[in-house]
Amino acid sequence: MKLLITGGLGFIGSNFIRYILRIYPNYQVINFDAQTYAGNPLNLKSVENNPNYQFIKGDIGNPEEISPALKGVDVVINFAAESHVDRSILDPAPFIRTNVLGTQVLLDVALEAKVKRFHHISTDEVFGSLDLDSKLKFSEETKYDPHSPYAASKAASDHLVRAYFYTYNLPITITNCSNNFGPFQYPEKLISLAITNVLEGKKVPVYGDGLYVRDWLYVEDHCRAIDLVIAKGKVGETYLIGTDSDIANIDLIKKLLAIMGSDEKMIEYVADRPGHDRKYAIDAAKIKNELGWKPLFDLEEALGATVAWYKNNKSWWQKLKNKSYMDYYKKQYKAS
Repeated sequence: MKLLITGGLGFIGSNFIRYILRIYPNYQVINFDAQTYAGNPLNLKSVENNPNYQFIKGDIGNPEEISPALKGVDVVINFAAESHVDRSILDPAPFIRTNVLGTQVLLDVALEAKVKRFHHISTDEVFGSLDLDSKLKFSEETKYDPHSPYAASKAASDHLVRAYFYTYNLPITITNCSNNFGPFQYPEKLISLAITNVLEGKKVPVYGDGLYVRDWLYVEDHCRAIDLVIAKGKVGETYLIGTDSDIANIDLIKKLLAIMGSDEKMIEYVADRPGHDRKYAIDAAKIKNELGWKPLFDLEEALGATVAWYKNNKSWWQKLKNKSYMDYYKKQYKAS
């Protein structure tokens, strides 16, 4: 089996590549990545000399760069995306270029290459927001209602992927996941930011009242789910991936601080971001019932493992908090 994985230097993509090469040592993996700010070659240092791994630097929006990479490929797995909501609010343009136009180019070349499967990685943010006291959960039948530029760009890409299935018979599957966390996550997302800030003795910024609710998915459980959908999922179908671990951001941060032996005085409430969705929650019954997936890690266990990883890999994340990162951080959180 030959896989083309786009965005494989990023957080989820690099975890998936390591997972695939561990579980299927005979698979060939091509990692096609533009190597933007969150794409880190060190994420895959452990496999860079594996004879079944190949890295190609390129832009999925450039057909001359991506098309040759698909030669002989059986499955395309599209992780390539600009993915940080806060950055999409500051500058939406890169999100449209990569997430929408880039996906369209990738679909075109995948169709031409006659791949056996095109799997698209997406997000629960395409569904909009639930009321804080709502008992409802997102399902595969939930109508799209994106609120941020990031969510809108991912919604558009999902629609394009389905359109290529219905119009051109491209064999596709889509997964929409909840918030991921774990090793090798760029330290701008809530959990990786919180852990690294505490390790540096800095406060943890929490938006608004901190009551925003999210479902949390450990990245290894996500990798297993994607693998299962590609192997057993029905062509043309969408599968939601979540763990029923809905928790308010402020309670999540308190859990992290307790694990790290830190005081709640480390919490700093900051001005809310525009259009902040109140609540996400996923009903993952379809992937559980039809494909037999279930998470192997509970939230407490996975948070502990994640904290331990960042403690033991300071050299990895410390170099990422460079001047460019700090300029963004100060602008986003109005930090001094």
